[in-house]
Order: sequence, then structure tokens, then C-alpha cells
Amino acid sequence: MALDFDSTPFKNRCQALLDKLPNASLFILHAALEVARNRDTHFPYRQDSSFYYLTGFEEPESALILTKDAEGTTQRHLLCRAKHEERELWEGYRWGPDAAKEYFAFDQTAPIENFNEYLKPLLEKTQHLYSDLSQTTRLDGFNTLLQRTRRAGQTLQWNDALPLVETLRRRKDATELAFMRRAASISAEAHCDAMRATQSGRYEYEIEAALSHTFLRYGSRAVAYPSIVAGGSNACVLHYRDNTRQLNDGELLLIDAGCEYNYYASDITRTFPVNGRFNSAQRDLYTLVLTAQETAIAHLKPGVTWEEYQQLTLRTVVEGLQALKLCEGTVEAIIESGDYKRFYMHRAGHWLGLDVHDAGAYVDDSGRPIPLEAGMVLTVEPGCYVRPDERVPEAYWNTGIRIEDDVLITETGCEVLSFEVPKGIGEIEGLMGR
Repeated sequence: MALDFDSTPFKNRCQALLDKLPNASLFILHAALEVARNRDTHFPYRQDSSFYYLTGFEEPESALILTKDAEGTTQRHLLCRAKHEERELWEGYRWGPDAAKEYFAFDQTAPIENFNEYLKPLLEKTQHLYSDLSQTTRLDGFNTLLQRTRRAGQTLQWNDALPLVETLRRRKDATELAFMRRAASISAEAHCDAMRATQSGRYEYEIEAALSHTFLRYGSRAVAYPSIVAGGSNACVLHYRDNTRQLNDGELLLIDAGCEYNYYASDITRTFPVNGRFNSAQRDLYTLVLTAQETAIAHLKPGVTWEEYQQLTLRTVVEGLQALKLCEGTVEAIIESGDYKRFYMHRAGHWLGLDVHDAGAYVDDSGRPIPLEAGMVLTVEPGCYVRPDERVPEAYWNTGIRIEDDVLITETGCEVLSFEVPKGIGEIEGLMGR
């Protein structure tokens, strides 16, 4: 139970959403479902990101209703679980409608058990309905209400609620950025601890344990995604998850890991030598990736489109592959043929926020790439992955390198939130040497 909760950011987000809706609108969003892990055991509950974004309310079996009547008057409604002494004995505190109304500053609250009855009079005044279609289509009572509304001859336009929320989520407010900076700082410390813990003979899961220890030690209760700790050839598997292999002298270790802090994600990748020293071939490939990443970050600012940043990163990677003679021909020919995809097969990054691959489209309704704006946060993560191939010198085989940082677009350029993790060759060797 949060003791320092500030309802203001959540009220402001709801109002920003309501401002986009026409009069006579009804907006409904449901909490995330609880998921069974096995018999009598559930996975740790995490609230739906968009629901949390608008409410700050973390309990399951809840619904947010936003109303905007024919005159434009707006209200925020929360339906949540009623108080239940016996269930609270087993499962912990429940807010209940009365306390939730006061603490979270909702205009109206009611028990979730009364959802259909509560909704009926609101629906009768509605011309524009917005709901999470993936959830509401599972509610038989809700669908019955809609059918009755249609039979009564009421004009009702039914729309998907999520795109509206996701558009708002692309730009972060001050509260969100404070949490994201904290998440990045904790994750940076964890990556540094992992570098210090790495040595030949240890197992990937031992390094994962060092990450998890630091996350928890500094107040993060969850990872933003399962940590990737990939030694040697495992680094050439983009979403490697096993983390069971023993680390060997002379190979690289790729760690892609980030914690979640107050629901907000970080996402950092570093690649470094198990023995603390890059060999010549590793230096070549690492410098290629680092140059691509630094070039892209230097270019990021408001007005740059998502596609421009992707293409700049790709071109810099291809120039490096050409210089190392891993791809032959002109840069344009290599890009056109797709030959670079043997070594670089993913995009240069993604939105970051409440989800590690955060909400929000990358193109507008006309299919044009989204221009970057101050307050947007994204990752920059070029890579190079070399599998055994007769066309490639053996010194490069089984080498996977990715360097990833979390970047905030500012009014004049950008800010690297994950700056505290070293990524220069000398910096990494210095940290591991100590």
C-alpha cells in the first residue's frame, strides 16, 4: 500500500484523454487478470500498464470508467473489490470503494460486483463508447447491455480504447521520468556489479544472480523482462533465456537486463570479455557496434523521424561490416541486397516506458514515420552477431555484440539515462581490472 501516493499525475492523464473524446462519451478500461501459475498458486500480480497509467490503482478485479456527458462535463469512476475481512486475512489489504475514492481522488466509486448495474444508466446517455475490446468481449453482461442498447434504437459508436491511451503514453511527464531515471540508475549499478562478478568458470546464472541481487537491494521488486546473460555463442541468440552455460576464458558475455521501478522499465545491454580484456577480433566488432550506437545517439533530437534514426544506425553498421570485409560491395548495394542481415537482423531500438517495448505506434495514421518529440524515451541498440560461416574469418565466429542505452528526447537533443554503465573499451577493461 503506497503511503506517498500523489493522485495529480493520474488525474491529469485522465483529463488529457477525456479532452480527446467527443461529448456523450464513455471510456472503460479493465484491470489485468490474475494468472494461475499452477495448482493454488498465481504468478505475482502486475497491473495492466495502461490501467495503472490512468489510475495508479494496483488491485485486480477493477475497472476505470471515464464519462463525458452531452455538455462536456467529465468524471472519473473506479469500480473495485469490496472489503472482505476473511479474504484480507489470507491475501492482504483491500482498499474497497470508500477508501479508494478518498485516497485515489476518484469522483465516484462502487463495488466491481455491481459493474453491469452501475454501467447501465451511463450507457443510456452515451453515443461514443471506448473500451478495451480484448477484455470487454469476454464480459457476457456487458455484451447483453450493448445488445439492449442497440435494440432500443440508440446510436452507439464502439471504439477501441487502447490507441488513445497509447498515444498519450509516448510522451513522459515529470513523474514518469523520475521513475525511469531511477530504474536506469539501479540497472546501471547492476550491470557494473555483473561485470565485477564475471570470471572464467562461473555460470551464466551466477551472473544473473548478481543482477537480481542489485535490483532488489536498491528497491526494484521486478525485472522489466527476463534477464539475458549470454556467454560465447549464446550471444548470437537474440532472445536467449536459458542462462545455464559455463563461461570460458577468451569469450565475450552479453548481458541484456533491466529492472522495473514503480512500474517503469529500463533496458540496458553491455557486452564485455569474460577475462576482462578484448582480443583483436573482438575489438574490431565491438568498435563497429559502438560507433553505430554513438552516431545514432548524437543524431537524436526533436523532429528527427523514427525511420531516419533507424536508417542512420543501419548505414553505420553496414559501413563497419564493409570496412571489415564481412560484406562486399558498396554500402548501398549491401543494404539493398540485405546481405547485412547475416550480422544485423533487428531494428535499432524501440519505445520505452511502462513496458519494455512500450506502447505507441512508430508511424502515424497515414503511414509516415513518427517524428521524435521532447519527452519521448527510446532505446538505441545496434548489434553484430557472427555465427560460423566459411565466408567469415574464424576469429570472428560465435561472437555476439549488442550495446543498448535508454535515451530521453529533450527540447534541444537527448539525454542518455543509462550513462552510468561504462561502454568504452578502456572503461570496461578498467572496471573489470579493478
